[in-house]
Amino acid sequence: MQYPEAIAKLIDSYMKLPGIGSKTATRLAFYTVDMNEDDVKAFSKALVATKDDLHYCSICGNLTDEDPCEICRDKTRDQSTILVVEEPKDVMVMEKVQEYHGLYHVLHGVLSPIEGKGPEDLNISSLIKRLQQNQAVKEVIVATNATPEGEATAMYLSKLIKPAGIKVTRLAHGLSVGSDIEYADEVTLFKAVQGRTEI
Repeated sequence: MQYPEAIAKLIDSYMKLPGIGSKTATRLAFYTVDMNEDDVKAFSKALVATKDDLHYCSICGNLTDEDPCEICRDKTRDQSTILVVEEPKDVMVMEKVQEYHGLYHVLHGVLSPIEGKGPEDLNISSLIKRLQQNQAVKEVIVATNATPEGEATAMYLSKLIKPAGIKVTRLAHGLSVGSDIEYADEVTLFKAVQGRTEI
């Protein structure tokens, strides 16, 4: 027996989300059918609004409903540092920590020859232009993930930026708080030793 067309389409739509297989998509579809009609309408409006109202900041590339974004407009932030991240969600994570008060730049990915992603596919040229136009920037902090692609992207950015006399740093990587050394892999331990600090 086949599902009614409306449910089948809803299941297919849920399956387009990352990490959602057919069983979870089916469960979500039937949950949606049982939802209050007002909640379903609010949910669908929220989905449409993300496409209609959100766009990328013309300065940093972060998701925003205003251009420039709130962070780029905030003159009280430290204008001498730019923290470079892979995705807009990384900005939100850093903001939750409330320890960094500078500016951001979102690359929208990392260099990945296997996936065919080169420098021209990332938000790199606008970063270089931004650094050329803003003499106040003294440090660029590269906060790409500790993956081979993230490391390659960090090295590429460093080679582009350092000749301009701007300090390029990398977020420390290593053991997470509460973890045991015996369970850490070699790369994590290597990064922990490299990023050690004096106590």
